[in-house]
Amino acid sequence: MIVAIVTVMTMLWTAAALADGAPTVPPDVRGQSAQTVSTEADATPTPEVEVIDFITYPQETPAPTQRTGRLSGMLIGLDPGHQAHANRDKEPLSPGSNELKNKVSSGTQGVKTRINEYETNLTIALKLRDRLEAEGARVVMTRTTHDVNISNVERAQMMNAAGVDIWLRIHCNGSDNHDVHGMSMYVRDSGPCADESYAAGEMLLEEMTATTGAQNRGVHKSDSYTGNNWSEVPCVLVEMGYESNPDEDVKLNDGAYQDKLIEGYVNALERWNNKYNRPKVSQPENNGVM
Repeated sequence: MIVAIVTVMTMLWTAAALADGAPTVPPDVRGQSAQTVSTEADATPTPEVEVIDFITYPQETPAPTQRTGRLSGMLIGLDPGHQAHANRDKEPLSPGSNELKNKVSSGTQGVKTRINEYETNLTIALKLRDRLEAEGARVVMTRTTHDVNISNVERAQMMNAAGVDIWLRIHCNGSDNHDVHGMSMYVRDSGPCADESYAAGEMLLEEMTATTGAQNRGVHKSDSYTGNNWSEVPCVLVEMGYESNPDEDVKLNDGAYQDKLIEGYVNALERWNNKYNRPKVSQPENNGVM
């Protein structure tokens, strides 16, 4: 009998609530939804409960954003060359080598703009990072500020540990001859990923000279660059131009010219990715029989 009375009372309350436009939740349940969960500072902890808002219904969690773009799926490393202060301590030229070289230098300086190379390198690398991410790639940077102390070996080790598909060492060149100008690429002559690195260097040079009009000074194979030698993944040292040449110095520090450089980078990385980095799918032969 008591159960029947309670049931009837509940039905009458619900009908009245509907008539008034109120939420159809009994008073005792609504009171629970308004309680505040105790904090760690409370003297007597209470069991953690899920507080449900019966008025505002929970929204669906958005699905993770799928990266799309010309470089979707790529993991690219960028190393803005040099840093504010040189480190003349020594490190091995290559794994197991007895030949030692300075850990890192501060680079050259614009003969006309007086902008330090390490500044130009980072400016372009940050713009390139943003563009690569806009094209769907993920990007690993060795540095995002000038005041760091990261040796060339450490930069390579960072990229090896990250497992990047390829990394680019962003540099500007310099010469005692101020007439020299143009763009060049440097890759290892032997060792891991030498062939893939050379192919990337060729594509970068083709695309970046096409977008900028810079002189093509070739792809050079050499085992005299510490960062390249310690890399276990494809790696290209990009010399974008000569800051020792007045005209090229101004261009390298001009936003519009930098955009042309970046367009060349993207074009080349897309080509390289499609040829060397896409998973190879076995095709059926003989009517589906492998």
